[in-house]
Amino acid sequence: MTDAVTTLGAIAIELSPGTPIGREALAQAEAGDWASTIATDLARLVPEAAELDLVLVAGLFDPAELLRPNFPLHAALDRLAARAPGAEGGRIIAFGASGQGLPSEVKPDAGLAQGPLRVLPFLLRGPAAKVQAVGDAFEQRLLDTGMANAGTALATQAAFELRIEHMRYLTLHDLMAMMAMQYEHAGLAALWPMIEAALFGDDDELWLDAPPEPLCRYAGGAVRIALMDADAWALGGFAPAGINAERMEWLFERFEERQRQIAAVLGAHGIEVTFDHCPVGKDARAILRS
Repeated sequence: MTDAVTTLGAIAIELSPGTPIGREALAQAEAGDWASTIATDLARLVPEAAELDLVLVAGLFDPAELLRPNFPLHAALDRLAARAPGAEGGRIIAFGASGQGLPSEVKPDAGLAQGPLRVLPFLLRGPAAKVQAVGDAFEQRLLDTGMANAGTALATQAAFELRIEHMRYLTLHDLMAMMAMQYEHAGLAALWPMIEAALFGDDDELWLDAPPEPLCRYAGGAVRIALMDADAWALGGFAPAGINAERMEWLFERFEERQRQIAAVLGAHGIEVTFDHCPVGKDARAILRS
């Protein structure tokens, strides 16, 4: 199918608090049967979805792994699907684990395996007109009506050996909106415009310049963070106003923790982060622009 296009989605699984995950991925022999329950759910929500190829990986990911520049997990699924045998249209193409685990192109990052929200990427693939129609219907319906069927949720719970609080289908735009809200609740709302710009290859310059937050500049798909010692931080106007000497050390430690948190969040989204040393007496903003 030389003119095949895709619409991208995610299966979001909110775990019950404090419960472990028994299996991060399903074996290849199990993946197809499990994926058929997903196909049934999607066709229930939008019947025309059954006319397209459903492509997914039976592995659990952190949401940040799906939301990376150029959406590499979905791109890998599309490449793998293009090589799959069988007549196109209505196929269920599920990738599970073999002796070497999941295919290297779609293997979860073990360092991001502890979050309470797990997601599985999927895409629907087929002729442009059909994909457009199904994609539009998903955008209109999934956020409000995309809860997984109870039987599907129970099958997923048993297959991955976990306990599910909620399981729902999302478009990629829905997932981005959900993550933006989560970051807002976590006090990281100022990072989302940078993440979103990187996802879509936007080269516009963006700043996080709101002391006492760390100073960060996004441009060209990467973020530069001003690295300062305590004197540069205090004398450069980045410390909170009116603090006394007793609190200075503690607040600077908090500032450094915040820098590490921001770098970790951006790194999880696959965004390059560079720390630029900004010494006392130098313009930190000018250094980040250079």
